[in-house]
Order: sequence, then C-alpha cells, then structure tokens
Amino acid sequence: MDMQRLATDFAGIKMATPVMGASGTFGFGVEYSDFLDLNHVGAIISKGITPLPRAGNDGVRIAETPSGMLNCIGLENPGIDVFLRDILPKVRKTAPGTTFIANFSGSSVEDYGMMAEKLDVDGVDGIEVNISCPNVKEGGIVFGTDPKAAAAVTEMVKTHTSKPVIVKLSPNVTDITVMAKAVEAAGADAVALINTLTGMVIDINSWKPLLGNVTGGLSGPAVKPIAVRMVYQVANAVKIPILGLGGIATAEDAIEFLLAGASAVAVGAENFVHPDAVVKVAEGIDTYLEKRGLKNVSELVGKVKIN
Repeated sequence: MDMQRLATDFAGIKMATPVMGASGTFGFGVEYSDFLDLNHVGAIISKGITPLPRAGNDGVRIAETPSGMLNCIGLENPGIDVFLRDILPKVRKTAPGTTFIANFSGSSVEDYGMMAEKLDVDGVDGIEVNISCPNVKEGGIVFGTDPKAAAAVTEMVKTHTSKPVIVKLSPNVTDITVMAKAVEAAGADAVALINTLTGMVIDINSWKPLLGNVTGGLSGPAVKPIAVRMVYQVANAVKIPILGLGGIATAEDAIEFLLAGASAVAVGAENFVHPDAVVKVAEGIDTYLEKRGLKNVSELVGKVKIN
C-alpha cells in the first residue's frame, strides 16, 4: 500500500489509512493482531466502555438475518477503571503506532462528562461518544433521538476533554440531519454514522422473540444503502467531518461512502466474516486511487455527481 495516498487527517486525528475497525466489532484491537498488521489499520475504535462493568444482556445475543445480523450484546465491558489500568497499556504495547479511539457511553449527562475526563489520557487519540443509550436519569429518553439531549451530552464532553470528539449518531430518527446539526452546534469535531437500526426476529416454532432482549441492532450489508443515503444527507447539512459506516464489506463499499461525503470509514460486521477486512478494504481503496491517478484519498470525499 502507498501510505502517502491513504494518509488521513480526520478531525485532527492522524491515521495511516481512512479505514477504521468499528466499535463493538473490533474489540480493543489486540484481539485482531494474529490476523492483520495493526500498523495498516487506520484506527482502532474500542468496544463501548461504560462507567461501571457490565455483564451484558441475558439470553441469545446474536441472530443472523438476510445480508446482516442482529445483536443485543448489552454493552458488555469491564468498565472504565479496568480499561485504563489493564487494557489500554496492553493496546499501546501491542500496537504502539496505531491510532486508538475510545468509544464510550453513559446513563446521564454527568456520566458522559466523567468518562470524557477519565479518557483524556496519553494513548487515547480521540473519543467516540455513543449517544444511542437510554438516559436513565431523564426517564428513559434516548440521547440519540433527542437533539437537545444530544447537544447537552456533546457540550458536557467537550468541556471535559482535550481530545477530538466524534459523536456517533443513531439512524433510528425521522431526520438524521437534525441530530447532526445539533451536535455540530454543540461543538462536536466530527460525527459517525450510522449506528445500528433497530430490528427483531421471531422464532416461528416457539412464537417467541429469538433475541433475549426482544429487539436488537441490525448491521451488515443490508443496511448499507440506508447508511450511504444518511451520510450524503449529513454531508450536505454540516461542515464537520463524517465517519461513514454501515454494511461496508469491500473497498467498493467504502468508496461509495467517501463519494457520499465521508472523510473516513469504519468496517463493522464484516470483521466477523473476514478478520483482515479492515486492511483488505484499505488495500482496495489504494488500488482504486492508483488506477484513477489520484494522489490522496481525500480527493474522493464528497465527489458524488448528482447532476
């Protein structure tokens, strides 16, 4: 790969390539070190970290669907303190030169501020704020579907960190541009979209939901056209950079997102099929750039021809 062609600056976060491992599908990165060269990964986005350890949901957590999968893992993770003490040092030892972005969520605005402050440490290059979680303190409102709540979280995080802040948006809204504009106005350095779509599978033999949580998040190739459309809409609504994700399995998929307006992309469910997918997608983008005579991947961003 020509690393000069692929070098990317995403909201001030320097990356070797524009292709990241998406949160929730790439662990903490070190789990994939036997399958690929982490130096050729644009960035590792950690699985979701919460203030306290979480065991996750009971029952079945993953169900295969046509061209995708549903999951209801329930944010299983060791909690922020164990992450900082045990996991982050291991990540930095295993992949010292790879960009690392910490994904996290909370149950209140105050939780988000506390988490942002704790993650404002060496070894973390940026933070991805997952706002698609219930706001327990406010009676179950989901931050990701309420523009005012999303803005409040963004403002709180920005005042408690020196790191670039990426806000991950939920697609489970009527107009995702409203959410994007709200977090941009509140100071977000970038947005990531899309998170999973809410779905459900029913076992026709037992007449019961297959997932232990009843519903789950739909990801995989099935969601890609929706994700590309939303990236295009948001790119025409805000000025901050966009991280595009949702169903990316090939370089061609990733290039669609870049043309739609994403400045970088993340590979999610495909990691479960091909654990070297993040690098393979980057290699494919590089080949495409070479054939087109383009000097850097940034020359693709937002270049879709509508007329």
